[in-house]
Amino acid sequence: MTDFASLSAADLARLYARGEISPVDVVRDCFARIEKFNPAINAFNVLDREGALATASESEARWKKGEARGPADGIPATIKDNVWLKGFPSRRGSLTSDDAPMKEDAPATARLREAGAPILGKTTLPEFGWIGACHSPLTGITRNPWDLSRTTGGSSGGAAAAALLNLGWLHVGTDGAGSIRIPAAFTGVFGIKQSFGRVAAYPASPFSVLAHVGPLTRTVTDAATMLSVIARPDTRDMMAWNTPAPDYRIGLNDGVAGLRIAWSPKLGGNARVDPEVAAATADAAKVFADLGAHVEEADPELPNAEDLIRKLWYAVSAYIVAGLSTEKRELLDPGFAAIAKQGKNYDLHDWFIAYTARFELSKAMSKFHERYDLLLSPTMPVPAIEAGRVTPADGSYGDEWINWSPFTYPFNLTQQPAASVPCGLTKAGLPIGLQIVGPMREDALVLRAARAFESVRPFANLSAPRM
Repeated sequence: MTDFASLSAADLARLYARGEISPVDVVRDCFARIEKFNPAINAFNVLDREGALATASESEARWKKGEARGPADGIPATIKDNVWLKGFPSRRGSLTSDDAPMKEDAPATARLREAGAPILGKTTLPEFGWIGACHSPLTGITRNPWDLSRTTGGSSGGAAAAALLNLGWLHVGTDGAGSIRIPAAFTGVFGIKQSFGRVAAYPASPFSVLAHVGPLTRTVTDAATMLSVIARPDTRDMMAWNTPAPDYRIGLNDGVAGLRIAWSPKLGGNARVDPEVAAATADAAKVFADLGAHVEEADPELPNAEDLIRKLWYAVSAYIVAGLSTEKRELLDPGFAAIAKQGKNYDLHDWFIAYTARFELSKAMSKFHERYDLLLSPTMPVPAIEAGRVTPADGSYGDEWINWSPFTYPFNLTQQPAASVPCGLTKAGLPIGLQIVGPMREDALVLRAARAFESVRPFANLSAPRM
């Protein structure tokens, strides 16, 4: 018996090519494990057994003929429930959404389908992706497989939990202020928010220029494979790149020797960082020096980043709620309704000033990257917080989620690539993430650095939730 859950996507493709395993058996195994584990973690809200098995059968036939469409053919995938999957609703974690099936796939979904990836279903998120935790009025609490009393982080929390347990191998997430990197850090998987526009999005997110679509996977190589597929052009997104996607696996193992890398333990701010997180991420930064990079402590200048993200995020939340009827507003997550209410304090002038001020942040980071090829920081200042909460229970970060995620949202404002790699566990057994940030359009460099770290610090994995 093959232990499919222990394999990477790259392993699966090699075994398919040799005829040693079948995509159909892999998909069946996924559904068996989802049936077993999802009641505990609540990572899926939609499953498509019939569609996934049909795609797997077609993939099996192609592999037998030597006509596979590429390395994602037959590799099970999932789609976050704010990304369209044809034939299924996109409810975005909200009771205010209807059950109307989508008439077409979103670009990332379409690219995976074209590549022959069986799509298992859709994964959970908080309402409209509003927080860095994962619970919603529609689907309830999504729980961290390392400790079921803790959140997966959000908003791509269901995708991260599924990635950790290999309930599918290629997981589509979105990231508007950290929503790929936060759950990657909290669950101990790899997640990358590539440069804005590299992966097309349709329909456009209400969060517009902040919102990225990207991969969550168990390994860096699997993410590189996935990004090579989903980064292919799509004319429906007017802001997306129209250049062919590179094969991000090329050069992935070239290492970091000679690179100039900045280590910033607090991004120049006053963030309170948990001592275990501080120690683990500082130690992880030293690994890059051991690998031949020139590492020194340096802080980028990121003035007013919190003010900018607050104005943009909260104002858009107010816009979303303004389009709902009075009856539907009563169905909202009270936390989301509260930030939407705050967002009404910002008018178009405030929003536009914040929108254009992003260019100064981008300019500052471009200047910073003239000196440094990469920037390292903690991904999150704390390990996974208590499930069902917006902020840590001890009150150390106040009442707003934005207070305990100071490392992620600046790079949504600047739109540059940023990834989270697992870099250790706390004494309580909770994952810690290191963030790797690169210059705009240097997605391959971020992946390369992440792979270099992974090669000497393999990521810890789980085969089942810790009950």
